[in-house]
Amino acid sequence: MGNRRRVGEPQKARPATRPAVIGGMIAVVVGGAAFGVYALWGGGAAADDRAGSGSGSADHKAVKTGPLSATEVQTTATTFLTAWQQGKAAQAAAVTNDATAAGALLTGYTKDAHITGVTLTPGTRTGDKVPFSVKGTVTYKGISKPLAYQSALTVVRNKADGKPLVDWHATVVHPDLQYGDKLVTGEAGTPPVKAYDRNGGELTTAKYPSLGPVLDGLREKYGKTAGGKAGIELDVVRGAASQKAKLSDKALLTLTKGTPGSVKTTISPTFQAAAEQQVTKQAQSSVVVMRPSTGEILAVANATHGFNVAFQGSLAPGSTMKIVTSTMLFEKNLITPDASHPCPKTYKLAGWTFHNDAGSEIKQGTFKLAFGASCNNAFINFAPKLSDSDLTQEAQQVYGLGLNNWAIGVPSFDGAVPVQSGAQMGASLIGQGGVRMNPLNMASVASTVQSGVFRQPYLVAPSVDNRTLAKAARTMSATTQAELKEVMQYTAAYGTAAKAMAGLGPDYGAKTGSAEVDGQKKPNGWFTAYRGDLVAAGVVQAGGHGGDTAGPMVAALLKMGG
Repeated sequence: MGNRRRVGEPQKARPATRPAVIGGMIAVVVGGAAFGVYALWGGGAAADDRAGSGSGSADHKAVKTGPLSATEVQTTATTFLTAWQQGKAAQAAAVTNDATAAGALLTGYTKDAHITGVTLTPGTRTGDKVPFSVKGTVTYKGISKPLAYQSALTVVRNKADGKPLVDWHATVVHPDLQYGDKLVTGEAGTPPVKAYDRNGGELTTAKYPSLGPVLDGLREKYGKTAGGKAGIELDVVRGAASQKAKLSDKALLTLTKGTPGSVKTTISPTFQAAAEQQVTKQAQSSVVVMRPSTGEILAVANATHGFNVAFQGSLAPGSTMKIVTSTMLFEKNLITPDASHPCPKTYKLAGWTFHNDAGSEIKQGTFKLAFGASCNNAFINFAPKLSDSDLTQEAQQVYGLGLNNWAIGVPSFDGAVPVQSGAQMGASLIGQGGVRMNPLNMASVASTVQSGVFRQPYLVAPSVDNRTLAKAARTMSATTQAELKEVMQYTAAYGTAAKAMAGLGPDYGAKTGSAEVDGQKKPNGWFTAYRGDLVAAGVVQAGGHGGDTAGPMVAALLKMGG
């Protein structure tokens, strides 16, 4: 179909005994349709009679072979272009070597693309190729604009019957078309939107470079409902093959520009500006700021602007996951903050040997001390007392993670805590294995601890479109919340987060994380923390320890208060 080449290979020259009258006929029909003459080469009775032979071998010899003459190329091109210009799609398609695909695309040229008044002007032939110019008018709902472009066609000899035919490719109709694509004039997809912060100021990438993916997501979600109007365009609409090749639809001509609708967000201009500044300080850094009491997202920023890691990243969260693990341990009454609990230098589980950072150990200490020091084996050594699904259930039921049902207003990845067994389950307890999160997820975890209730984060208020926010299956007990705040406050005051959180107490809590990544010299540094009714979480990929990398970024935003 469409773009498949059907070029006939030249056959050997005919025997000299063949009458020359067939070749002479070509010159006779230059000014008219060549179909009748070429039919003589198809092996019909008339050809045999003129050749003076009724044999099958003579019939075969009637097929025209050899290079195309200039007359054949020019006549075929003129016949094709004339039929197309006159709007006779079927007749034009019949002069090609793929009449089905050609007919469909040429019919759509008028029907779908709304192109009329077409003038096709051949240029100077080069061998079997004929360039031509296209001029026409695109008209849609009373709006018209001229269209002009250059194209070209190639004439080939059909192997089966010797006919000169246009070698069909979608590019004949327009050079930007690929196999399976089509031209369509109409509304240009989703109407544009203007997004505004919580105070009514417009959000633009000029002000906030990180927000490019967010603004795209807002248009995708709210463009059709925010009161805007799509523009009208002539577009190349990609088919399956082009989509597989990741080619996007392409606008060829804009008849009218769209008028944008408006969407109000929860973004704070003060925090957004500060977050943008923070991510410029470290490569591959991302951060989210939110309000625990409401779930409102106040800021989102990424050092790299092409992909929204803060909302859509899927990274191992390292030891920040110990917040969720501790929640599970507290709820199961397996430990309390002040209970004695060792953290051995190594711990073997299902054939794996787990180590602590820098080979450290705590021989005599409390669970709170191990949490504050982020000592891995103090968590992994609970594995024999747990089922494979315990951590998954805790993450889903209390923190709303891993259910793929958050509706924040733009695309987001909602975390993943898969059920795993053996050593992989042990690794999950410290945020490795198959556990995957992003700064939005970990900000939500700290928010749930601070407020005691999971409130799904959101960037656009649910009242804007009456959508339903995700809810957790259950709420942690007041006792569990108090225990979590105790260990997180200890970490902020005396543990691995103390340097970054200095001067921010006493109503605060934090957790650091370092996630090892195969083939990466330094781990991803994580940090999530709350201070009063404010939470921030961040990651610096390949940055090193979270307390030294993501920590200062998060603490700087928490210092702003508000």
